[in-house]
Amino acid sequence: MSMRAAIVIGATGLTGSSLVEQLCENDEYVSITIIARRKPIFTHPKLEVKIRDFDRIEEKDIEFAHELYCCLGTTIKKAGSREVFEKVDFEYPLAIASLAKKRGIPHFLVISAMGANENSPFYYNRVKGKLEHDLVELGLQRLSIIRPSLLVGDRDEFRLGEKAGEKLLKFAQPLLIGPFKRARAIEASQVAKAMIIIALYGKKQPVTIYPSNELATLQYPEIPEEDASRETLFHWDKLEEGEKVNRDVIINRDKFKMEETVIDKEVHFQHRDQDKK
Repeated sequence: MSMRAAIVIGATGLTGSSLVEQLCENDEYVSITIIARRKPIFTHPKLEVKIRDFDRIEEKDIEFAHELYCCLGTTIKKAGSREVFEKVDFEYPLAIASLAKKRGIPHFLVISAMGANENSPFYYNRVKGKLEHDLVELGLQRLSIIRPSLLVGDRDEFRLGEKAGEKLLKFAQPLLIGPFKRARAIEASQVAKAMIIIALYGKKQPVTIYPSNELATLQYPEIPEEDASRETLFHWDKLEEGEKVNRDVIINRDKFKMEETVIDKEVHFQHRDQDKK
């Protein structure tokens, strides 16, 4: 079992909240720190919560951890403007990644989008693509870019567009095969699980991009249980004759210790002769 520490940014969202719960249940982690703008409902003995304004976040707010998981994300509709959207989906993740680098955090994992491309005709994908580009240019020790398709799960707020898309993709799921398989909707809990698997067992190269279809198939490796049976631990019959030890000994109750006297059969107890006192 490891003694890992993790930091989660964006822990109150759909994927972030599932990630925090799974990290707390994972034996590899002993400490999980949330940096958020509001307090999450979920509590756990491993969990520490720091309420911060991301416009004023500083290096001292980020302590060392083995991984920093960035799950920040919103929609233009929820943000209210493109300016606010870019703050949440571009400026904050980039600023936090820069602080993580200064703190020596060796692995930064960030949720992007399936169609991320800084040259995309779609504004949302352009912002995600620019974030990916700038994170790569930042020269992090290890960067894992998570590109899920449409995320499904129980959200706190109702999003009409995403609900409609979720129903459409669910209906079309069997038809999405071959190169279209990557467009299948994916459970947010599976994305969170995949991120932990990537952190623990993923590629150790500087930059890795994980598409949605790969995230959907990631599972924890099967670790065979150690055979701790008595037959495995003790092979009395395999010892040489001179190495064999008789496990029957005389117990001297007067001295309350184990005598080294060896006998062949049963254990005997010595009692004091009261008449000789």
